[in-house]
Amino acid sequence: MNKRIGVVATLVVSALAFTGGAMLYSGTAEGEPTKKVVAGPVDSLIRPHSPIIGPKNAPVTIVEFFDPSCEACRAFYPTVKGIVAKYPKDVRLVMRYLPLHPGSAEAIVILEAARVQGKLEPVTAALLEAQPEWHDGKMDGAWAAAEKAGLNVAKARAMPTTDAMAWMEQDIADARAVGVRGTPTFFVNGEMLVQPSPEQVEARVQAAVAAKGK
Repeated sequence: MNKRIGVVATLVVSALAFTGGAMLYSGTAEGEPTKKVVAGPVDSLIRPHSPIIGPKNAPVTIVEFFDPSCEACRAFYPTVKGIVAKYPKDVRLVMRYLPLHPGSAEAIVILEAARVQGKLEPVTAALLEAQPEWHDGKMDGAWAAAEKAGLNVAKARAMPTTDAMAWMEQDIADARAVGVRGTPTFFVNGEMLVQPSPEQVEARVQAAVAAKGK
């Protein structure tokens, strides 16, 4: 891990401690109803830096608070990818980062480098597929997977990480503001889905697409 990425990891850990990151591990209470998040002057669900997959003006927005080291995020990924593919004109995915595990901050730096290089989707898929090899913080496996997916690793390692660090800290703060307690957490058009199955996420999106078409 190069020095700049080490700094990112250290500062993000500090941000987690400062913002009460332990709360994010606690899980969502059983039986808690779906929540409607009301955006304030600045939308806490979508920021200008947030990666978007799909049409920027799609009528249905999925926001996923996401940790590339999270096993549950990996399990949900095929469903999320399938939803975006199924509704290419109607659905967009907004990714928010929560670095909650060893190696998460560095993996997010890899994803941000991939975004700059136009490789975000294939590198995300590759990191999640290879996750068992690196999720405990052994990041050589993550870099190798990203490189196989088309990332120019030399350029990625040379990129400054100041923006990625700031964006992670903002995403952590926004997660607290909207009541996120773990990853993955999904919002569909502003409504939090509490402990959904992949099938429930897909059903909620399908209903939202149908409602927008009326």
